[in-house]
Amino acid sequence: MPTLKIQETSGELVSRLREANQSLVIASVRAQDLQDQAEAAIERQKEFLAMLAHELRNPLAPIAMAVGLLQKITPAHPQLPYIQQVIGRQVTHITRLLEDLLDASRVTSGKINLRKSLLLLSDVIHSAVEISQPSFDKKRQLLTVDLPGTPVVIDGDAVRMAQVFSNLLINASKYSSHHQSITLSARLADNATLAVCVKDQGVGIDPELQPYVFDLFTQAPRTLDRSEGGLGIGLSMVRSLVELHGGTVSVHSEGLGHGSEFTVLLPVTGVDLVPEAAPVAAAQAVRPCRILLIEDNVDANETLSFCLTAEGHTVASAFDGASGLAMAKDGAYDIVVSDIGLPGMDGYEVLRRLRLLALSPQPACIAMTGYDRKPLSDVGGPPGFDHYLVKPVSIAVLQAIISTITRPATLA
Repeated sequence: MPTLKIQETSGELVSRLREANQSLVIASVRAQDLQDQAEAAIERQKEFLAMLAHELRNPLAPIAMAVGLLQKITPAHPQLPYIQQVIGRQVTHITRLLEDLLDASRVTSGKINLRKSLLLLSDVIHSAVEISQPSFDKKRQLLTVDLPGTPVVIDGDAVRMAQVFSNLLINASKYSSHHQSITLSARLADNATLAVCVKDQGVGIDPELQPYVFDLFTQAPRTLDRSEGGLGIGLSMVRSLVELHGGTVSVHSEGLGHGSEFTVLLPVTGVDLVPEAAPVAAAQAVRPCRILLIEDNVDANETLSFCLTAEGHTVASAFDGASGLAMAKDGAYDIVVSDIGLPGMDGYEVLRRLRLLALSPQPACIAMTGYDRKPLSDVGGPPGFDHYLVKPVSIAVLQAIISTITRPATLA
């Protein structure tokens, strides 16, 4: 009998082990399924952000160019300058929100590339203050900047580092009342570390929220009017960019109503080194060019054509790829400016067929795109465009590119 009981007990144990193993297998399959679903959701989110940015850039492009035109027009009405300033401020605001969305997409997909060089801390802070100054002016706030008396050099991306500190300053302004003071101070630690602090007297942060303030799309409670706007992306970008520079960022607040202090720690390259000044490019007179503009958005086409014509260029417009290619065949153009997302024949196909024509001289080709990077279809393919511009296209940037393009042919 004892032997039989042992056998029965062993059989039950084996049966239970099999059931447990089956449960583990089922749980593992479910976990993998959930992981696959989460990864698919993240990928859909990235695709959505990229497409949203593309769709927003298309209407934003002609608005931005129209603002540039208004600046050149002699005021026919006393209110015209004010109207132009209103439009300009709002376009700048929309563009900033759009870039925040794109930066969030770049961070989640690991596609932010830094262009590092030796930077003076004072130059970085000056750029950040310049970017954020309108926020302080709007609320009549006082910004105090306290930097070390000795030059401090950091190794970083000038644009991204200015973005870090301007985001912190704008955030401090956003959550502070009118006429309050905000301080940006920097000090050197003993371990070759730079500490930059942005301190405000604003609404403060609830202790329960502080561990999450750098998470994407996290925001403190806001009033219903949301007068300060924002997407909950700025502080997440600060953390990501600081970490890419080998640093850390933290926040401290005594709680609601007691203000906040954000501290960025960065490695220091040296205090007695001065980075070489970037060479100043000699101003070049932009000679008139013959330009073929291929853009299917009528407003964007006409507005950009007006802007280029106002700069002294002769512009011919096409509204689809096939028409643009037909116009380009006679070789009468110094420059071809083409949208990528054209109906029927896209910009890359226009370029490919244009290169096959073997025109002499070959026109310089400039791409305009609503996407924030070159499409994968262009990687490893035939020779691409000479320049890529992301919408909304800056007329100043386009003019700078045109100034570098020399063609033996001149305007008749």
